[in-house]
Amino acid sequence: MLGAIAGDIIGSRFETDPVKSRDFALFAPECTYTDDAVLSVAVAESLLEGRPCD
Repeated sequence: MLGAIAGDIIGSRFETDPVKSRDFALFAPECTYTDDAVLSVAVAESLLEGRPCD
């Protein structure tokens, strides 16, 4: 879960301008959470608390 959210935040700045290099800072000032991270947290919370995903 943490890896998925961290990867989403790290990759957020490359959604509109992709790069092929592996030489970049992981957590840059341009990085932010996205709707995918929010949805991942919401689904995990629902599953852990035993609530249905309606």
